Amino acid sequence: MDKKHFALKKLLEAVEKELLHKPNKKTLDRLSMLAGFQNWDTFQEALHGEADAKTNYKE
Repeated sequence: MDKKHFALKKLLEAVEKELLHKPNKKTLDRLSMLAGFQNWDTFQEALHGEADAKTNYKE
């Protein structure tokens, strides 16, 4: 029973660690591109400011 308890505890710790893991900058940049932005920084500017995705594609 102790082995099962220990294994379950380790599994839960691993799941919690992965859920709390923050994605790296490269991953955030790629996700931002899917949303129509050039990178994470421009996405954040649009999210918290006046800009939108159109400002990234001015001619």
